[in-house]
Amino acid sequence: MFRWYVINTYSGHEKKVKANLEHRLVSLGQRENVREIVVPTEQVVETKDGQKVQTEKRTLPGYVLVNMDMTPDALWVVKDTPGVTGFVGSSSDPVPLTQAEVDRLLRTHSQLRPKVRAEFSVGESVKVISGPLSDFTGEIAEINAEAGRVKVLVSIFGRETPADLSFDQVKKVT
Repeated sequence: MFRWYVINTYSGHEKKVKANLEHRLVSLGQRENVREIVVPTEQVVETKDGQKVQTEKRTLPGYVLVNMDMTPDALWVVKDTPGVTGFVGSSSDPVPLTQAEVDRLLRTHSQLRPKVRAEFSVGESVKVISGPLSDFTGEIAEINAEAGRVKVLVSIFGRETPADLSFDQVKKVT
């Protein structure tokens, strides 16, 4: 019966382990025992020097998900793959993931809209670089990472006025 399992790897070697495991499965004739190998990642949009840069970030560093039929031969192939330190669970029996865990992990992996990562912190001084308030400077009062927005307190006519701006409309004052 095919179930999802989590294998532990050296952090930073997840993609290499996936490639090694796929190659070993084919060369040792065990491909029919493994349906899918997934390195959980998500797309993140970072703002660097005023430019939006989209990168891929591992959501579970050091872990790889494997959908496999747990036969003794398949278990041996996975455990003996270079970079694999073992299965998550007890030392003798790998523990399969529940369906709720699989859904949560794979939904994160397959999200279509990239997350926007804030490179700002509350209280930091920023300069507005676009929009009607461009060239004003202010202080960050709130950060909404989910929406990719910041609330900046801008001084207009001697009064602090909150402005709701997107991450790409502001840059750090150095």
